Amino acid sequence: MADVALVGFPNAGKSTLIATVSAAKPKIADYPFTTLEPHLGVVRVGGVRDGTEFVMADIPGLVEGAAEGRGLGHRFLRHVERARVLVVLLDLATPDAGGSTPSAQLEVLRRELGSYRPELLERPRVVAGSKADVAADAEGVCDLVLSAATGTGVQAFLQRLAALVRDARSAVAEAAAAGEVVVHRPLAEGVDVRRDADGTWVVLGRAAERAVALSDLTDAGAQAEAVRRLRRLGVDRALARAGARDGDEVRVGDMSFTWGEESA
Repeated sequence: MADVALVGFPNAGKSTLIATVSAAKPKIADYPFTTLEPHLGVVRVGGVRDGTEFVMADIPGLVEGAAEGRGLGHRFLRHVERARVLVVLLDLATPDAGGSTPSAQLEVLRRELGSYRPELLERPRVVAGSKADVAADAEGVCDLVLSAATGTGVQAFLQRLAALVRDARSAVAEAAAAGEVVVHRPLAEGVDVRRDADGTWVVLGRAAERAVALSDLTDAGAQAEAVRRLRRLGVDRALARAGARDGDEVRVGDMSFTWGEESA
């Protein structure tokens, strides 16, 4: 569980930032997907007695389509949903290199967060522009800009985060005192089978939905491969235990098929 999650495209400067503000030692290189696993760093703002200490997570870079599982999107987004505060880090340098503008990056990242879990758009958030030392045009979309390389704007950024973390912790404490329990729980990775009112069996679970999302369901060969993936996940056994019979309709994500020995 991290207090703050850094969200952004590959090479947005997340690893450099967390290495600058904490003792974390992530691998840093000038190519996409340098970070493949989240890195955690402890950040302190202020003094030992009157300061704020929080955990920051460097989340591997998201790509367009992450909410559908592209680029290991679900695996990365699962870490994002556990954080109290989100930092959407926009790369201010990419337009000169032929990349996306800050506004385009923000639009994609917001869409991916909302598609994965709409409530993430309501989470306390700071939109920060990185690499301000090489391109300072934030297009008016950033709450603030910073440069981890030169230190410009970093302290103001940390002060902002510390205030949001304190507010988030207070809200949780107040909810607990009132008898309310706030739980940020990721969706289950297993397989769940339910039956709709029309008799269709619906298979739920990230792994099952990912198995069909990565296939071109207009192609018969791709459909067969998706069914094989589902079988490896144990979907056939789950359907059998739930009482599915030959001829029943089964739906997984956007894919529907008739249950029977051939599909199982």
